[in-house]
Amino acid sequence: MQCAGLKGRKFGVIGGVVPLAGAELVRLLAKLASARADAADFDAIYRQLPWRGEALDSSAWKLRIFDTIREFEKSGVTTVLLPSLTSAAFIDELRANARVQILDRGDAVQRVVVESFPDARCVGFLNADDTHARLPLTCVYPREQGIERGDVQAACESLVEQGAQIIVHDLDDDARGAVESAARGVPVIDANLAYALYAIEGRCAVPVQPIKVGVVGGIGPAATVDFLHKVVRNTPAARDQDHIKMLVEQNPQIPDRTENLIGDGVDPTLSLYAACKRLEEGGADVIAMPCNTAHAFVERIQPYLGVPIVNMLTETARYLRTAFPALREVGVLATSGTIESGVYRQALESQGLREVAPGAALQARVMAAIYGKQGVKAGFTSGPCFDDIASALDGLIAEGVEVVILGCTELPLLLAGGAYQSASGARVTLIDPTDVLAKRCVAFARGETAEVATLYG
Repeated sequence: MQCAGLKGRKFGVIGGVVPLAGAELVRLLAKLASARADAADFDAIYRQLPWRGEALDSSAWKLRIFDTIREFEKSGVTTVLLPSLTSAAFIDELRANARVQILDRGDAVQRVVVESFPDARCVGFLNADDTHARLPLTCVYPREQGIERGDVQAACESLVEQGAQIIVHDLDDDARGAVESAARGVPVIDANLAYALYAIEGRCAVPVQPIKVGVVGGIGPAATVDFLHKVVRNTPAARDQDHIKMLVEQNPQIPDRTENLIGDGVDPTLSLYAACKRLEEGGADVIAMPCNTAHAFVERIQPYLGVPIVNMLTETARYLRTAFPALREVGVLATSGTIESGVYRQALESQGLREVAPGAALQARVMAAIYGKQGVKAGFTSGPCFDDIASALDGLIAEGVEVVILGCTELPLLLAGGAYQSASGARVTLIDPTDVLAKRCVAFARGETAEVATLYG
C-alpha cells in the first residue's frame, strides 16, 4: 500500500495523565514528517488535558476527550491520536460519535508485530496500561506489582522469564537504552514510535461512517413529521440501532415559497440556504427538503453547498419512468408556485413525460385546500379541503389522466393510500413524492444505491 501524503491531513494529539507522553508523540510525529519529501505539509496540534482526579474509565474523562475531539474537528483535524492506551478502552465509542479518524495505538503495535515478527507468539508489555492492545497473541506483564520505570531491569527480566519474544514499551529517550540493554537480545518495540509511524504513513484504513441525512424541516411542520414517519416506516429494522442517522433543522419561520414565486412575498433563498448550511455543519452527508415548492430554489442553493440535496422532484420523475414504462402524461396537484415555476414540468420532461395541471378554477381550489382557512396547513384533513382536492382529481380524470403526483407535501395528509376513486367509479393512481424521497434517503443511508456523489448534477 502506498504511503499517504501529508497534504490535506492534520494531526491532533490529546495528552492525558502523563504530559510527557503526549509531548513525546508530537516530537516523534514531527521527526518522522521531517524526513519526508512533503515535510512542509506537516500540520499538527497538541492539547494537554489537565487531569482532575477522575477515573480514567469514567464518563467525565470520556466526555472531556470527546469535547476535545469536537474542537479538533472544527480546527480541521483529520486524524486524532490518543497517547494513553487507557483511552483505547472506549475508543470504539469515540469513533462511533466523531467525524474524524481516531487511531488506536494498539493497532499500530499489532501491525509492527504481525509484519516484522510473524512467528512471535508471546509479547511482553512493560507498562500496565498496554493491556488494551488488540493482539491475538499471548500477552505477559511484569510479575512484580508497582515496578517503577527506574527498575527497568527487573521488569524486563520478568517478561523474558515468562517467555516474551518481543518487549513493548512507551518510555522516553532516557529509558529507551536501558530497556534494550535489559531485554537480553529480545526485540524491543517502541509503542510511541510505532504509533507515530502508523499515523504519518497513513496506511490505516479510514473507517466508513454511517451516512447522515439532514432534513430542512418546518416547510411545513406537519409535512416534516409525515416525512420522518415515512423514513422510519421504510427502514428495515429490528432494533433502534438499525435505523438511519438524521438531523432535522425545524424552522417554520422560513418565508413562504409560494408567496414569493407568485406574489411579492419575501425571498426564502437565504433562509433555505442557512438551514442547509447548519445541516452541513452538523455532519449531514445528504439533505432532504420535504417541500415540493422549495425545490424551485435548489438551483440557487446547491452550488454553494458541500453536500448534495436529494431532489424530490427528479427522484419522483425517475420512479415514474421505471414503475410505469408506458406512461406518457402525469397529473400534478401542487401549489401555484410549484406549477408556475415549472420545476415539475422540467423534471417530468427529462423522463419523457408531460405534466398535466388543473385548469385555473380547479387550481384555485387546490390552493384553497392547502392554504385556506379550513385547509391542510391550518390542520384540517377533511371537509372543504378534501372536497376541493377531490374536485381537482375529478377534473384530471376527465382529461384522461391515470397517474397523479401529489406535488405538495401536505396533500398526502388528505389522501391516504395510493389511489383515488371518483363518484363515477373512475380510479387514478396517486404518487406521493414524500414517500419516494423517504425511500431514496433510506437507500442512500444504507448504501443500497449508487454513490451519493451521483446526486450532483
